[in-house]
Amino acid sequence: MTFQDLNLIEPIQRALTTAGYKKPTPIQAQSIPIALQGRDLLACAQTGTGKTAAFAIPILQLMAGSKPESRSRQARALILAPTRELAIQIGESFDAYGKNLPLRHTVIFGGVSQHAQTRNLQAGIDILVATPGRLLDLMNQGFIKLDKIEFFVLDEADRMLDMGFIHDVKRVIRQLPARRQTLFFSATMPPAVADLANGILTRPEKVAVDPVSSTAERVEQAVYFVEKKQKLGLLIHLLNTEDIPSVLVFTRTKHGANRVVKDLDKKGVRAEAIHGNKSQNARQQALSNFKARRTRVLVATDIAARGIDVEDLTHVINYDLPNIPETYVHRIGRTGRAGASGTAFSFCDQEEQAYLRDIQKLAGQRIPVARNHPFQMEEGQEAMQAMPTATAPRQTANGSGRDPNRPHQNNRSNRNKNRRRPKRSNAVNK
Repeated sequence: MTFQDLNLIEPIQRALTTAGYKKPTPIQAQSIPIALQGRDLLACAQTGTGKTAAFAIPILQLMAGSKPESRSRQARALILAPTRELAIQIGESFDAYGKNLPLRHTVIFGGVSQHAQTRNLQAGIDILVATPGRLLDLMNQGFIKLDKIEFFVLDEADRMLDMGFIHDVKRVIRQLPARRQTLFFSATMPPAVADLANGILTRPEKVAVDPVSSTAERVEQAVYFVEKKQKLGLLIHLLNTEDIPSVLVFTRTKHGANRVVKDLDKKGVRAEAIHGNKSQNARQQALSNFKARRTRVLVATDIAARGIDVEDLTHVINYDLPNIPETYVHRIGRTGRAGASGTAFSFCDQEEQAYLRDIQKLAGQRIPVARNHPFQMEEGQEAMQAMPTATAPRQTANGSGRDPNRPHQNNRSNRNKNRRRPKRSNAVNK
């Protein structure tokens, strides 16, 4: 299938051709025809699957073919995103796909002065991309009204829940016209998100693309068992021995991200951090430097990295394993995007081995172990015996299913039986 098969109007076809897009991704091929029919849509799709185009293209086409009810240029489409970075990228997508259409859009988010944003709003817009907090703020100040909204997109609904935005989202929804088209996107569908979807969608068509476990299968993976205090040494070792032009490194905390950057700088490695304590300008500058390859290592927490889209990113390193297995899939999904190859290295210390088991259970496969590296952890030997071998430092994860060499659960040592499982927390570091 090509984009020409989707019956798109010429200005959009021309914009896609200019951007070098030829074939729609599965989420685009399934979602665009549904949205063009004016139907509500419930889509389960992760970042990296092309979901932004799946809602931006049909919205642009539908808006180009209809006239606003009033002459006042008031927003007719609202796209709600959980983070500033994702909102900005959605705005860039509307720029690219709608470059040949007489439609205006603007992006609003917190952390910066509202002056430029309110000026754009007062000049008149057709499409509004927003994060919940700044949107509600400007609504309360009278700069935004949502009574003319015809198209509403809720993007990454599960992340809205994780970040504690669900009540803000509901406040926004209460201000929308009942008669509208709603497109709902979420990578996962926990009960609270499913309840929200059921409350705002009308007889939706459902599309499920790229289940959570399959993203991991497209990325070469390896786990390194290493003492916590040796993680920095292992990171520098990989940067020095592997062909890694740039890498996105994940930590669990903002403090941890800052510490890794500081330590790398001492070793002469150009690194920057991106997390919730950084100003919007600092985050955007760090991301721009990373995309331009002026910065080799970008260290990020999960919330800050959600929505980061860097072309040709070859490597992701989990400096800290996440305590929620779905987060691992989101992390490594930053690489290996749009069918490209990617590599994900994960550092696992003694306390993180329970997290690793949960990740492998979710993925339905075991991550190969990198053996014989300079910082190999002796305490990891028992856990490593239950894992397939990978040749350090570069490994591939092609196998899945039961490992005939894996010892039975009942054969674990008393030390393993009595080991306290790390407490899982739903708290999220911004």
